[in-house]
Amino acid sequence: MAKAKRKRTGPPNKTTLRRNNPGVAFRQDGAPKKRGEAVLQHIPWSTVPIEQLNPLLQRHFVVGRDIMVARVLMKQGCIVPEHSHINEQVTYILDGALKFWIDGREIVVGAGEVLTIPPNMPHKAEALEDTVDLDVFSPPRADWMNKDDSYLRGK
Repeated sequence: MAKAKRKRTGPPNKTTLRRNNPGVAFRQDGAPKKRGEAVLQHIPWSTVPIEQLNPLLQRHFVVGRDIMVARVLMKQGCIVPEHSHINEQVTYILDGALKFWIDGREIVVGAGEVLTIPPNMPHKAEALEDTVDLDVFSPPRADWMNKDDSYLRGK
């Protein structure tokens, strides 16, 4: 005799949510509730407006469905205050060098080097020289898209 399946009570788990709602993304505050279709984009950096966050920090970024890439321009002495986010981050230094305070260590990342930062890991950075860095985030940073990143704007 087959056992009767018990009806699950309580909140649905991630597997149930994905199976029953394939268009629903796990999201951070401010991110869209439904995932759109991923689309092909070809975007020259020169066409993406540069945002001046403070006198030493500029950025511009491109957002895909599940990923974001940002080109971040920092003058020597620029400090990115300690913060954390739910996003996994990959930082690739194109030119210059950043010193990170992360996981109880100081790590200097120079041109041609990469640092991977797990979600929710507090970190701080300082530009040791004028630096161009490429940051990749998954999922995209809703706080950046919504301009809700006062820790970078000196507010």
